[in-house]
Amino acid sequence: MPYYPVKKKIIPRASDRLAAPEFSHLPPLLQRIYTARRLTVADELDRSLAKLPSPWLLSGMEGMADQLAEAIRQNKSILVIADYDTDGATGCAVAVRGLRLLGAERVSYLVPNRFEYGYGLTPEIVDLAAQSAPDILLTVDNGISSLEGTAAAKARGMLVFITDHHLPGSELPGADAIVNPNLAGDRFPSKYLAGVGVMFYVLSAVRIRLRNSGHFSQNGLQEPNLAQLLDLVALGTVADVVTLDHVNRILVHQGLQRIRSGQAHAGLLALLEVSGRNSRIITAADLGFAVAPRLNAAGRLEDMTLGIECLLTDDADAARAMAVRLDQLNRDRREIEEQMKLDALAHLEDLDASLATKAALCLFDDSWHQGVVGILASRIKDRLNRPVIAFARTDGDEIKGSARSIPGVHIRDVLSDIATRYPNLLRKFGGHAMAAGLSLHRDDLPHFTELFEEEVALHVADLDLDHAIHSDGPLEAHELDLDIAELLRQAGPWGQGFPEPLFDGEFEVTQSRIVGDRHLKLVLKIPNSEKFIDGIAFFVDEPSDWLACRHLRAVYRLDINEFRDARNVQLRMEYMEGRD
Repeated sequence: MPYYPVKKKIIPRASDRLAAPEFSHLPPLLQRIYTARRLTVADELDRSLAKLPSPWLLSGMEGMADQLAEAIRQNKSILVIADYDTDGATGCAVAVRGLRLLGAERVSYLVPNRFEYGYGLTPEIVDLAAQSAPDILLTVDNGISSLEGTAAAKARGMLVFITDHHLPGSELPGADAIVNPNLAGDRFPSKYLAGVGVMFYVLSAVRIRLRNSGHFSQNGLQEPNLAQLLDLVALGTVADVVTLDHVNRILVHQGLQRIRSGQAHAGLLALLEVSGRNSRIITAADLGFAVAPRLNAAGRLEDMTLGIECLLTDDADAARAMAVRLDQLNRDRREIEEQMKLDALAHLEDLDASLATKAALCLFDDSWHQGVVGILASRIKDRLNRPVIAFARTDGDEIKGSARSIPGVHIRDVLSDIATRYPNLLRKFGGHAMAAGLSLHRDDLPHFTELFEEEVALHVADLDLDHAIHSDGPLEAHELDLDIAELLRQAGPWGQGFPEPLFDGEFEVTQSRIVGDRHLKLVLKIPNSEKFIDGIAFFVDEPSDWLACRHLRAVYRLDINEFRDARNVQLRMEYMEGRD
């Protein structure tokens, strides 16, 4: 939240394009919002499972489904190799739960400790996996760049199945099967599936193969309804900040419906409880901002095994105990992050004069925690609206960086271009459009920083680096009510690439007070009316500076405040300009 007074930002409003005729039955406000998000056909509003594309459109699915189905029939042992973020944790839980539902009896998992083994299917992880002598290694949310690890597993006689969504490099690993919507020539209509979404599709295809072979009927098994996994699919999809295209909106919507109806898994319900969220009215934003950070805290500070076990248990008491532990880890993470943020902001003050000319930024401090640099990069990226990489020291002479980007700059492509020009500079890198990771020699950081700024500058030439805040326009006084807020809540799910509606307007401030440490509670009067409405601004940098403000220009979300079974509309401030 900006300081008061604040440098004004441009607030462009969505153009008044004519809504598609197929939307004529919708309220005018929804027509306006959907048109601004470039929806053109009514089918894009259909969030039923029947509208999901076929799993067979994913290249490699035929071979993977055949082999996994045969492995289940032959009672082969399957070891899931997970990743240590929320997408990886939910993908692992979906894989383990789903395979067991399909009849697999020998399924286990292994998640790398990020501080000891790093990311993905490495030779070291293969050595560790070999101790349990699995027949099959099945990766979730990783593996597409694991050439050496795949070769090591194959040399030990294991089958390797890779499910991933990250962008592949110039060479693919020699796995027995690979499913990834971003492989060259893949016909799947969505390139934005999260890792957990890819795993869900694999399970769907395996179920078809088992059904067609008579596996369920011959073994007296009831064919499972894989929709019971969609609460976890929704969580991982939202947490990984992938674009909510039509496919992902269906997956998230269906998952939210299960959570709201009380059909979520025990671990997810416990995480919602410790974060103070009501599962009956859960939104995608709650998954992203309340549940995901608590899961991620395990992978950032300790080991994601705790998070995965929380998602795998069906014991409500055990789930709550683990959720409480995850909540405490998240509190610890916040404290670490806050100090790192102060360090970073002090560094930015030294750069203040040159920041306006920089297209990107690299930050490094010897004391920073390598599990938290991704969050730090995200916070600074949000503040500057520029791609940011935050680095932390690891063992020896290596530093690891976590990159976060802005729309219009594909950060993994930027790193790939640098690696192509300087093949010995980056030791490892990988990722996707908005987030990536890399490692390099500490002494190479100045050279890399120069190259990174130059490469990003080529991508941002036509971008708005002043971070204009795009609005869906104003709302009339009669539209600031509970019915409209509920209409907007149900019109999503909203998220990356399909943003929650933002509106702008001017208000008279009649009351203001600080709540908590850094939140600002407001009572606002609507101009040219006798209507008053509550407002809330979260995590304001200097909340006391705003108490004297009497007039605001604001960009806000129309929100519903739920308190003691009372529901009231309020404006959730995303940007404020004080006008005395």
